[in-house]
Amino acid sequence: MGLALSGGFVSRRRYVARGVPGGYRIWDNRGRRWWGDLYELCPDDLTTELNGEANPARLTALLKRYRAQKR
Repeated sequence: MGLALSGGFVSRRRYVARGVPGGYRIWDNRGRRWWGDLYELCPDDLTTELNGEANPARLTALLKRYRAQKR
C-alpha cells in the first residue's frame, strides 16, 4: 500500500502527530491507538525517528527533551 507522491510511491507512515485540544499526540496507524504523552509543541523530530531508524538512545533523548519542555 502506498500513496503516490511526485510520481513515486511512499509507504504510509506508521506514526503521525495529530493536533488535539491542548497540543499534539502521536497516533500509531498500525496499532490504531495513541502513543506517548500529550505534547505542547509538534514533535516532528520524534515522529521522524519513530518512522525511521527508531534508535532507542535517540528516542530516549527526544522523549526527555519533550518532557522537559512541558515543565
